[in-house]
Amino acid sequence: MREFLNPAMRKWLGLAFAVIVADHLTKWWVSATLDYQEAVPVLPFFSLVRVHNTGAAFSFLADAGGWQRWFFIAVGIIATVIIVRLLKRHANEPRLAFSLALVLGGALGNVIDRVVLGHVVDFLYFHYRSFAWPAFNVADSAITVGAALLIWDSLRGNPGTPKTS
Repeated sequence: MREFLNPAMRKWLGLAFAVIVADHLTKWWVSATLDYQEAVPVLPFFSLVRVHNTGAAFSFLADAGGWQRWFFIAVGIIATVIIVRLLKRHANEPRLAFSLALVLGGALGNVIDRVVLGHVVDFLYFHYRSFAWPAFNVADSAITVGAALLIWDSLRGNPGTPKTS
């Protein structure tokens, strides 16, 4: 339990919590403001739209019949346990811990939706002419940014560690 009381760990768990709060405040606002599948153009290439995703990224397994809800909840819980363990181990490595905290907050934000609603609320919709990116949310954004930073961090290596050629 002491690992959760140290200042570094509290900071990263606080960041994950902030992602969850931002995610759910925006989902609440969209759900209170827009009807299901209602779209509001904001820019020529961006709209707010309320959609419900029972699948994963790009609606993967959305039509699987219901079992996917519990599968994605289990995956989210397993990911949470792994990420918290990694955070404990790397709490004093800011780049890595920041990335992990973003992924943790995003994963839990979507898991909460799946547990409470049975689906994830998505609302950020980018499009241009015939091209359209599937709608997503703040949690998805945090997961994507966190994962990209994890990849970048792994490619950079630790400062002061000589690279081999």
